[in-house]
Formats: sequence, C-alpha cells, structure tokens
Amino acid sequence: MNVLRFTDLIAAGKVAGQRVFIRADLNVPQDDAGKITEDTRIRASVPCIEMALKAGAAVMVTSHLGRPTEGEFKPEDSLAPVAARMSELLGREVKLVSHWVDGVQVAPGQVVMLENCRLNKGEKKNNEELAKKMAALCDIFVHDAFGTAHRAEASTYGIAQFAKIACAGPLLAAEIDAITKALAHPKRPLVAIVAGSKVSTKLTILKSLANNVDQLIVGGGIANTFMLASGLPIGKSLVEADLLEEAKAVIEAMKARGAAVPIPVDVVTAKEFKADAKATVKLSKDVEADDLILDIGPQTSAQLAAQLKAAGTIVWNGPVGVFEFEAFSHGTEAIARAIAASSAFSIAGGGDTLAAIAKYGIEKQVGYISTGGGAFLEVLEGKTLPAFEILAKRAQA
Repeated sequence: MNVLRFTDLIAAGKVAGQRVFIRADLNVPQDDAGKITEDTRIRASVPCIEMALKAGAAVMVTSHLGRPTEGEFKPEDSLAPVAARMSELLGREVKLVSHWVDGVQVAPGQVVMLENCRLNKGEKKNNEELAKKMAALCDIFVHDAFGTAHRAEASTYGIAQFAKIACAGPLLAAEIDAITKALAHPKRPLVAIVAGSKVSTKLTILKSLANNVDQLIVGGGIANTFMLASGLPIGKSLVEADLLEEAKAVIEAMKARGAAVPIPVDVVTAKEFKADAKATVKLSKDVEADDLILDIGPQTSAQLAAQLKAAGTIVWNGPVGVFEFEAFSHGTEAIARAIAASSAFSIAGGGDTLAAIAKYGIEKQVGYISTGGGAFLEVLEGKTLPAFEILAKRAQA
C-alpha cells in the first residue's frame, strides 16, 4: 500500500519549523479515581512525538478517551492524566489545551496535548467544517492511531482530506507493513487461527480468510459450531445451530482449494462452566449430552502445533479455549508456544489474544502484535480501512 510516511518527510528535511498534528491513540484504562492503570498506548505513541520534536516541529497531539458526549465536558473525559504521564515519559512539560479547534499556540521544539477530540461537536460524524478547522491548525497531519483506523471521523479521516500534507506515523506504518506481509504477500503455508464465542461475530472474517489461507484453525464456541456441522456431538456446549450451513460452506470452500479446517479430534469437557469444574479429556466423538466443551484436547493441540511450526505465515485472533480457567488453558498455551517456536512471520490481534500472549510471556516471539481490536478484525474481513484509503489517496495527489 502506497502511503506517505512521516519518516520520509523527516528524511527529506521537510519537518523543521512545521506545525505537526499527530492523531494518537491514548485511550488508556483508568480506575475510579482517574488514575491510569495501563499505559502501553501512551508509551507506544512517544517515538512519533520525539521524532517530530527532534526534527524541529511545533507538535500538537490529540486522542479520544472513553465515550464522551460531544459538546459536553466532564472531568472524567479529560486527557489531563494522559498529559501528565506523557510529560513524565518525555521528560518535559506537555501542556493540555482546551477549546483548541479555532487556534493553538505552539512553537517549534514544543509539544502540547489537545483535549479529548471526541468532545468536539461533529467529530464522530466527520463534520466537514470541523475537519477543515483541524486541518488549518497544521502543515502536516500524522495519523498514528491504528486503533481508530476503521473509523472515518473528523480527527482521523476529514483532517487527512484537507491538511496540506497527510502521512502515516511509525505505528500506523508498522501495522500497514505487518498486514501487507501477512495477508497481501504471505509466505506459504498461511495458517489463520480464528477463535471466539460466536461464529456470527466472525462469519465475514471466516469467509474472507477461507479464500486465502491454507489452514483455518477455529477455536472456542466457533469450533463447537464447526464440530456440529461435521456431525460430531457437542453436548450442551455453546453453539449457533442456525449457522451450521454457513460453517459447512466455509469447510467446503477450503476443501475446494485443497485447504482445510482442522476439526478437533479430542476435547476437554466439564459438567459446569466454572474455574474449579472437573476437567475431562475425551475423544470428540464421545462427548456426552450434558458435557460442556471448554478447550481442545492434547491430541488436537499436538496436531495444530505441528501445523503452526511448519507454517510460513500465522494470523492469530482469539484463544482456543477458556484460558482464564487453568484446567482449560492448555490448548491456548500449546497454540501460543507453537507460534513462539515457529519460524513463521506471525501477526496477532484482539484483546483476549493479547491477554494470552502476555500470560504466556511470548511477546518477543510474535512477529507483530496489533494494537487495534476493531481495526484488526476489519482487516481480516478483507475491508479497506478508511485511514488507509484516505492516506493512499493523498499519496497519489
């Protein structure tokens, strides 16, 4: 994908003295007292800001935080705690600016944080007048928030339309590169793991991947639906019986291409859904009427691990069992360890997937960890994200 990159502008000496507007993703979790409980996104946004400052730019950075009502300021919607944490990380004051749409004072070598962009009326609906006002604040717009790349809002899309120059920041560029490597030009075999509670939420992803991947590993409640579609008993496990035909169609589409959806040969069951429930390993064909399937079994884990170790590219979205419960976590751990041990390029995304990666400490063994939940899923669905689309358009202008 051809987009202008902020690093290209810096290398060409086009940033010194310019007003740079960075749309970051600083939407971090906070406790009831407003204290930041996890600051990964703030730390991830620092390199782009430091890059701009080092190049001699006057820097403005903004983000959304939470779900505020447009035009109504409440203290809990403020980026003040984020600005304070950013000041610590940068080792300099990051002043928070409210009511910034009509003008911002910032000098080259300085950085200011613009208050929660979702407080501005018209932000979510990409109001043209608002977008033009934002664009007028800067010489260069830098989109560095992949987590918002699937939304066409004033601070993510409209500003990119009207700014003198619009480019991708280092975080967004890294996502573009990883996605291109994994899906547009993958090293084969390409193996995708799609897991979750419901087929319905990931049906478009499954259909899209079925046209491209060599192995489509399904897990969680999704696997139950595929097992039932294959004629296996699933007891009282979570299932979407009305989507059996859809599941069969995905299996057939893969088969027609000489590819496969591996169906679990053994599973881990319990009679109740709770952490201390007794876990029983059994062959898939032996699942009883009152059983709940809560994980894949050791034989299935070994088969899938072998496929992952032989893969050229791996795309991972979702744990394959109830990994929060220790007795039902072994399947997800086996998958995680196999990905870590594989020489394949791997890309992983989604909240539960990131939690599993952290739990098993394999962050450094995964090729690329995507920070954008909804945006990552839309990429897997085969959609062109609005941020990518407008930046590509502007690169051709």
